Amino acid sequence: MQSLSLPNQPPTSPHPILNLSFRIFFSAGALFAIIIMALWALVFTGHTNIDAQTLNPLYWHGHEMVYGYAMAVVAGFLLTSVKTWTGVMMPHGYKLLGIFVCWLLARLGWLAFGLGVSLGFGFEQAAWLYMAAIFDMLFIGSMAFFIFRAVLQVKQYKQMGILAKLALLTVGNGLCYWGIISANMNLTKIGMYLGFYLIIGLILTIGRRVVPFFIERGLSVGGAEKVTLRNNKAQDIASLLFFLAFFIVDLFYPNKYLLTITALGVAAVNIVRLIGWYHHGIWQKPLLWSLYIAFLGMCLSFLLYALQPWLGYNHSIAVHGLSIAGVGMMTLAMMARVSLGHTGRSIHTPPKTVTVMFGLMVLTFISRVLLPIVDMDNYLLWIMIAQGAWIACFTLFCISYLPMLARPRPDGLFG
Repeated sequence: MQSLSLPNQPPTSPHPILNLSFRIFFSAGALFAIIIMALWALVFTGHTNIDAQTLNPLYWHGHEMVYGYAMAVVAGFLLTSVKTWTGVMMPHGYKLLGIFVCWLLARLGWLAFGLGVSLGFGFEQAAWLYMAAIFDMLFIGSMAFFIFRAVLQVKQYKQMGILAKLALLTVGNGLCYWGIISANMNLTKIGMYLGFYLIIGLILTIGRRVVPFFIERGLSVGGAEKVTLRNNKAQDIASLLFFLAFFIVDLFYPNKYLLTITALGVAAVNIVRLIGWYHHGIWQKPLLWSLYIAFLGMCLSFLLYALQPWLGYNHSIAVHGLSIAGVGMMTLAMMARVSLGHTGRSIHTPPKTVTVMFGLMVLTFISRVLLPIVDMDNYLLWIMIAQGAWIACFTLFCISYLPMLARPRPDGLFG
């Protein structure tokens, strides 16, 4: 008798927000972006009881923007995209909730430390960071495990570069915590900047794949002309090598000549790449021009790195340019587009608020990066405007996108 194989039972989860990782991590990441910037405004102006001897407040801010906000977006994107790339079902339901809770508890530890919350019972305030260290390692480790298992299952070894970056991010975060435990703030700084540049490297890698793809898909609709954009292998290799040399020089071997050469190399290669990706039709679609402007902002930031030793402005200007364009604008644009497509909504009719959102992020870049170069006398004012624009931007994202991220797909499919 011939046996019939019944179809697998479709996946389920206790709530739509736990269907796929982008739902819960994009939602939490956006809310966290508001909370962490509001708290940073208080820390920056000296209105909290943060223990500066245990951890430099600047590193507190940097760590949570990289390993808190950016890693939430990375987790949401990768744990969703790997399912598309490999066909292997990624964590959903309670497994996904477990990964998310690790991220959340780590963030609560850093928030409590930033607010100066006392544990009592003779515990030092730094105990919050020790608790955070445990859950941060569990978060990144569990995320990397599921991605690694899926890649191995289908032998898709071309994704190993992304896995290598996740492994190094784990090392970088570990260095941050080891620096805190051993009272070595230089070690914490290395771990923070290592994580930051790895995130930028990951954004350059993923952006190289998705920006031209999204532009092609966004413009080649209906009776419109078919748009075809090509990546160049030589450009990919040149961008990778220049960026690797750049971040080694900036982090471990500060030399103004090498910094200028390597930063100019990264900027030049990616400007050429952007020229090849350009199509006048992007300006009609905010989900496309936002990606393009974000990549352009990253290129401009590398130029700021190259010029900084010669023009004398603060190194943090270039760092914040790269972080706002890459970690801010690029992730925001990706979340706005991915959230629509993966919840079964049209990418061609985004919420009307997206143009204002992206405009606010551009204002953040101008106010935090460009205006201080020409007018340091009003530095505090420019910082406050940038902080306010950032908070307003993510508030609009939450108002526009959290309802769709928390609801089932309109077509009834799981996702």
